[in-house]
Amino acid sequence: MMKHTITALWEEIPDDADDLTLVRGGFRLYLCLCGKHLADREAAESHAAETNQCTTCLGSTTEEIVPGFSQECTACAGTGRRKAQLTWELAYVEAEAMITVDLVRTLIAPFTGPFQLSRVADTVRAALGLPVGRLPVGPRVRDVLRQLEAAGELVLVSAPDELLRGTTVVLYRDPYWQHASG
Repeated sequence: MMKHTITALWEEIPDDADDLTLVRGGFRLYLCLCGKHLADREAAESHAAETNQCTTCLGSTTEEIVPGFSQECTACAGTGRRKAQLTWELAYVEAEAMITVDLVRTLIAPFTGPFQLSRVADTVRAALGLPVGRLPVGPRVRDVLRQLEAAGELVLVSAPDELLRGTTVVLYRDPYWQHASG
């Protein structure tokens, strides 16, 4: 059985490289363990899908968010497999249907002062009677809170937990929001 794990190489390609068609959009080169050279991210994702690998982590089980910072792949739960990724995507679609903006807005209306993402997720889970792990409640609630923030209804009041690339790429683990004063 042939192994398929695709690696993105971030280092600079020397000026005298034989095949510069392998480099597009900067200094990324995608190589699969099966020996296939992939010209760009699109080709890497296509090859991953064809070989039943996760198209987010490309079968590696980890996502490199920025060079030097990686985390377990959230799209496939760190399995590297396409089936797990598709299962998660279907569960997220189900969560989208159940966890609406109006539901979250109603549940957070009584909150005074700053409130954490985890508190809102727990409140939503309890309101819907969902056991832990049934649906990706946290990621869906995070997305709804970001929507409400973009609409001016909420204000993010947390400082980032980590600065991954200066102030342009930051990481929040369990951020706090509060209602915007009207």
